Amino acid sequence: MSQSVQSQSSVTSQYSTTAPLTALTGDNTPLTIERIHQSPALAGASPRGLQMSPDGSRVTYLAGRDDNQSFYDLWQLDIATGERSVLIDADKLASGELSDEEKARRERQRIYGQGIMEYFWSEDSQAILIPASGQLYLYQVANNQVRKLDIGDGFATDARLSPKGHYVSFIREQNIYLLSLETGKLKALTTDGGGAIKYGMAEFVAQEEMDRMTGYWWSPDETKIAFTRIDESGVELVTRNEIYADGIKLTEQRYPYAGKANVEIELGVINLSSNKLDWIDLGKDKDIYLPRVKWLPDSKHLSYQWQNRSQQALDLRIADLDNKSSKVVIEERSKAWVNINDDLHFLKQQAGFIWGSERSGFKHLYLVEDNGNKLTQLTTGDWAVDALEYVDEASGWVYFTGRKDSVVERHIYRVNLKQGADSIEKLSFRAGMHNAVFAHNKPVYIDHFSSLMQPPQVSLHQQNGQHIAWVEQNQLDKDHPLYAHAGLWQMPEFGTLSADDGQTLQYRLFKPTDFDSTKQYPVLVRVYGGPHAQTVTNSWSEADYFSQYLLQNGYVVFQLDNRGSANRGTQFEYVIYQNMGEAEVRDQMVGVDYLRSLPFVDGDNIAIYGHSYGGYMALLSQFKAPDYFKAAISGAPVTDWRLYDTHYTERYMGHPETNKAGYDASSVMPYVGGYKSGLLMYHGMADDNVLFENSTRVYKALQDDGKLFQMMDYPGSKHSMRGEKVRNHLYKSLAAFLDSQLKN
Repeated sequence: MSQSVQSQSSVTSQYSTTAPLTALTGDNTPLTIERIHQSPALAGASPRGLQMSPDGSRVTYLAGRDDNQSFYDLWQLDIATGERSVLIDADKLASGELSDEEKARRERQRIYGQGIMEYFWSEDSQAILIPASGQLYLYQVANNQVRKLDIGDGFATDARLSPKGHYVSFIREQNIYLLSLETGKLKALTTDGGGAIKYGMAEFVAQEEMDRMTGYWWSPDETKIAFTRIDESGVELVTRNEIYADGIKLTEQRYPYAGKANVEIELGVINLSSNKLDWIDLGKDKDIYLPRVKWLPDSKHLSYQWQNRSQQALDLRIADLDNKSSKVVIEERSKAWVNINDDLHFLKQQAGFIWGSERSGFKHLYLVEDNGNKLTQLTTGDWAVDALEYVDEASGWVYFTGRKDSVVERHIYRVNLKQGADSIEKLSFRAGMHNAVFAHNKPVYIDHFSSLMQPPQVSLHQQNGQHIAWVEQNQLDKDHPLYAHAGLWQMPEFGTLSADDGQTLQYRLFKPTDFDSTKQYPVLVRVYGGPHAQTVTNSWSEADYFSQYLLQNGYVVFQLDNRGSANRGTQFEYVIYQNMGEAEVRDQMVGVDYLRSLPFVDGDNIAIYGHSYGGYMALLSQFKAPDYFKAAISGAPVTDWRLYDTHYTERYMGHPETNKAGYDASSVMPYVGGYKSGLLMYHGMADDNVLFENSTRVYKALQDDGKLFQMMDYPGSKHSMRGEKVRNHLYKSLAAFLDSQLKN
């Protein structure tokens, strides 16, 4: 069974757990898979798209309807009166099919649903722009009216209001358009976009891997627009078969496989009054990335982050548009890779800026002055800042979220710009995950909070953390959708294990609902395991609903964040460099050794389940350690990193030509022979992220070896497997498979 040579007593002594969380109060109605996905949502009222009007007078948010949790209207909370009301009813807007470009963009943004999905406040807080079904609508606060904008024929994507509210800009047919709200005149800023040429649009890897969803940026004074021009002609054109229930759609997609060509990218600035176009000199190396572009407050300087192909170098460069020169003000270097972030804020009342960097081994905030020659560390310690949230120069406070108090929780803090790390104040105190949304022009913020014991709550706070009002209290009372099931809701035990290099691994363990310490239970290990993700947290997650269903049906559920995952510093992450799938699997085996040390665990009946990188982990773990995992469920897995995209894959694996051995060793394919039995694979048959070919290669290899396994593929589904009917069928299939493998 176990490859550990330690005695049970010595194994057990290594592990520690925190005090257990208390139980939820509610009725004891068993949870069904159908109820997980039905309306109203089990989490209750859970606003999304939270914003504050720039003047701080109201909170706006998207809320699903009671009879359809995936159909969103725009709501508001008037801060002065405390009144909540529907601001814009989505029924007043157009509904219909989106363009293929917008569908793909929403898939990258992980935006799902109907009705109002995005909205944008004007800087004067007097108007809101709403895109809907390729059309654009403008809501005027003064008269409480919504009007459709005349933008001509075709679909508009990536629309936004200009900083002073005089224009609306958008992308159509791969060109940038400008609509004057005063004259109604529509103007194409670029005209030769089409085919492989795209203006103002983020390329595939920028959207999917860099979290950059746009390719154009307004200057603060509204006189200029910076934009990218990308040429995709060198990127491999892949013809994919998107398989639907009623036919097959042939789709051509420029997909930059690891080691292959990326887009060629240029950065330009157009002056709107003169139509003068200037191109920024990005240097001789054309095989680069532009993760971020940001204007300085004076509208005369443009910053851009330049990243080389290996992602071991990242520069913050500032272009002077008057003398047409650029200078490097910050250099970040790594022997592995440099993570990108959004932690850049240019100060207005003094020269300099705030910058987020992992140069100390953990991400911290720095005050950068004297053109990058002077760096003052504002936060320090063996913990990570999550994000720079707001800078209040008038009072000298810098607000951020981070893990200073616990790696499994996120809290809101502030630090004084002049006093530095010794002045850090914690503003949030409830145990769990806090996300902050600040008003643009004042340090009032929304706290979006959740924990394992509390579905998402939204509250309004003063700059010192003082509670002002509830936006959505979402109390778990008798009227709450979860109440009927809350009496059976299980809380986990948190603990730590040690990796083979001595680093600490966080885990959480859920015991079955009707736990009996004299019995032994089968276990499902739920895994993601990949970079930039963390599963062991004190937070509310819809992903846990299926775990709760399993707990009510006699399973133990276990999660462990292996090395390579997020929020633990670079030493913890960099272990996987050029060798993905090795340390991660060993760490999951440490978790199984621990499970087998527990008297209530049936060590012969342990399964592993994951999706995407987790699907890769499930396959690799079962194939490489078949004595550890009796069964595995692998969803939409990457099976050979040569089949995945450049930016993600090469960040961690390097180039296929210089790390051939690493790519070979990290592929699932060499380990297919280790498979014994008990595998279920599933994949969306229209997946444009992890291409379906990743799974079919494993299907063929197992079939050629005469190995029996199960597969469940979903016509028309993308990578995220959305839709109530699809998810009901998927989770029923997973539950039935686990019962057949672990309970018979």
